[in-house]
This record gives sequence, C-alpha cells and structure tokens, in this order.
Amino acid sequence: MSTPHILVVDDEPDIRDLVRDILEDEKYSVTTAEDASTARDALRDRRPDLILLDIWMPDLDGISLLKEWSQDRGLASPVIMMSGHGTVETAVEATRLGAYDFLEKPLSLAKLLLTVERALEADRLAQENVGLRRRGSPVLEPIGRSPVVQRLREQVKRVAQHDSWVLIAGEPGSGRETFARYLHAHSSRKDRPFIDVGVSAMGKGNAALELFGSERDGSIQYGRLEQAAGGTLFLDEVADMDLEAQAQLVGALDKGSFMRVGGSTPVSFDARVIAATRHDLQQAVEEGRFREDLFYQLNVVPLVVPSLRDHREDIPELLESAVDRLVEQDKLPYRRFSIAAQNFLRHHNWPGNIRELKNLVQRVLILGEGDEVNLREVETAMGAAQVASGTNTIPGVPFDQPLRDARDAFEKAYLEYQFEKHGGNVSQMADEAGMERTHLYRKLRDRGIEIKDRR
Repeated sequence: MSTPHILVVDDEPDIRDLVRDILEDEKYSVTTAEDASTARDALRDRRPDLILLDIWMPDLDGISLLKEWSQDRGLASPVIMMSGHGTVETAVEATRLGAYDFLEKPLSLAKLLLTVERALEADRLAQENVGLRRRGSPVLEPIGRSPVVQRLREQVKRVAQHDSWVLIAGEPGSGRETFARYLHAHSSRKDRPFIDVGVSAMGKGNAALELFGSERDGSIQYGRLEQAAGGTLFLDEVADMDLEAQAQLVGALDKGSFMRVGGSTPVSFDARVIAATRHDLQQAVEEGRFREDLFYQLNVVPLVVPSLRDHREDIPELLESAVDRLVEQDKLPYRRFSIAAQNFLRHHNWPGNIRELKNLVQRVLILGEGDEVNLREVETAMGAAQVASGTNTIPGVPFDQPLRDARDAFEKAYLEYQFEKHGGNVSQMADEAGMERTHLYRKLRDRGIEIKDRR
C-alpha cells in the first residue's frame, strides 16, 4: 500500500532537501521540483496527494502556477503555499485560488507537519463526502443482528485483513456499498481514499476519461484510478460497463499501470478494487456481455449481500436506525413505529430493500404527525391500502377523483415502485416499463421524481 505522496516545489535546494528529509522521516513519499516546468512534469508523472509550493521562483511565480492548476475543474490536490516574503494580499489571493494554507519561511517544523497532516485529512474527508452525498448518508456499520448479517460482517472483517480484490453481489438497495465501505474501514488502507465509481452513470465512450483521466494541451485531469491511489476503488454495477471500457480496465488491472487519454507515459496504479453487481456475472460472461478475464480478475473473493426479505428480523432495528439518522441529520421530528406497523413491514416483500425502507421512514417522518407511526399510516405511505370503509382504491390511488388525476397518481405510484425496484437505473426501468428512455425521463420529471436528488 502506498503512503501519501507529496510534491515539494521550491527553487532553493537547501529548503527542498530539508523539507524532503523531514517528510520522508515521517514516512511520506516525496518528489521535488525546482521550478514550474519541473513541477508540471512531476504532475504528469504522478498525481500528488499534496503540493508544497513556493511563491517566488525563477521561471514562473507560485501564484501564477496555482492559478494555472486551479483552472477548469479546480485543484486536483490540496496546495500549501510557502514564502519568506509573503504579504497579506498574497495570502488572500492564494486562498481565493484554493490554497489550503500559507506558511511563512523560515519554516517551523512542528507547524509544517501539522499543516500537512490536516490538509491530507481534510482532502480525504472531502473526497468521501462527495461520494456519500451522491449516494446517501453513511452507515458506519451494517445494521442487523440476524445470523446472516452477523456472519457477513465477520466474513468482511476477515477479508479486510488481506489485500485481495472483492466482488460483491446483491440486489439494488441491499447495502453493497455499505459493506464495501465497512471492508475499507477495517483494512490497512483505511486512511487512504475510498473512491466510488457509479458505472451505470458513465456514458458510453466516457468511461476511459472517468477512469483514466486525460492529458490535453498541458492540462492534466486525474481519473478515478489515480484518485484512489493507495486506497480502495469501488466499481458499483460493474456489469453495466461497455466492452471497450472493460478491455481497457483489464489491461490496467493486469499491468498495474495505464495511460491517460491523450497521454504517452504509463501511470502506476495501486489500489484495492471492490466491484459490485446485481447481475450474475458468470452468466453475463457466457452471453458475451462481460469479459471472462475481467470476471476472474475481480472475482478473487466473492461476497453476497442478502436481500432484506432474507433477514426480516432486522427490520425493527433498521427502522430505529433510519429514524435516529434522519432526526439527527435532517432535524426531522422523532416518531416511533407501532408494533402493528413493524409487524406489517416484516411481511412486505421489499423489492427496493434497505433503500426502500429508508425512503419510507423519511416519507412518514416528513408527512406524518404525532409520536407514533401507526399501521394505517404505513399502509397509506406504501400504497398498500385496500378497499375499506366503503372507499374503493387501488394501491395508493383513490377512485373518488377525476380520471386524469387518478391516472397521474397511478403513474407516479408505478414510477416510484420501479425506481425503488431498480435502484434508480433508468435503463432497466425503461426496459421493464416498455418505454423509450427519453419518454421515461420526461414522465419522471412531470411526476416530480427527480433522478439526481433521489440517487
């Protein structure tokens, strides 16, 4: 496993050597550069986790170089500026351009190491938060006391002690990413990045840019493989990757290196790969939809996450955990589920698994009133109310309203169900609904179902 890699850019040899020696004594990997040109070459060779950048240099000053690096998508790594002749205006400008901090020379050893440590930690947390915001709030440990979940937790902790690659199978919403993050947190790579890649969201032809990055006109964009350096690369729904991207990934995993799009120099790759899928990859191989060599590369240690209907006894604990999380993070009012409501939910089929359960909890906390969530409220929220009290209904759609309104209500309930069932995968929703994707996108938008927000 690689340690954090730091690039030191300073035109004074004594300072470069001193900072390098100090950082290497702290077990960091260090590359040095004496000017802007050498620094650009160093960035091309390898993505640093942190850059220490001097302001005054012979060919190009540090502020101009910082401005160059911060264009387009912003800084790829945290930058700490250094200067013996800094001014308040310079420090403000560096901060505006995205620098993490500003150190004055002569450098204080204690302050240098503390600032480096804090910058690396802040960047790691920022990367994790991007993934968590995209996929929902974190769960530090998979919830459940059922034998099947307890066995899987113990299995994951054993696997985490080794650096082997893992293939996680399971239905959408069952908690595959939760177990992947749990594995990462118990591994020797826990202090390095966890980079999640939603393969389904990568458009055909864009996978290479997403995974490997690019070099164009002197500008470097680092792909997901480089961002995961020393840590874990999580490929969610890996079966959705097109064959061309699969071939490129096979080469990178096999050689331990790859080329950025438009680049000419191999870039080394060191990360643990965890892949997840809802599909039977062995069958996909037989049907020619998935490369056999990639399957065997990924399937070193197979894990299977059970569907929620296979550990229904965990539903009360999952409900309680979801309520506590939403109360703490979203400031929603605390409500407890009645015993009757819990028993009803234990008999539900849960096509959307734990994700569906969390969405249900959020729905009743937002829309309901009172301290208790009763059976009737749960039935209504789930669209499961039947003919009762003389009111005719179909799931979630009352009959006593105009036809157009009833049709709209039914379409929304149907699309909500399909969204939960397929985990927001529009391609699969379109196939089951027998609709064109563009038409389905329009329907979802018209019915107030926002894909990005729900994901």
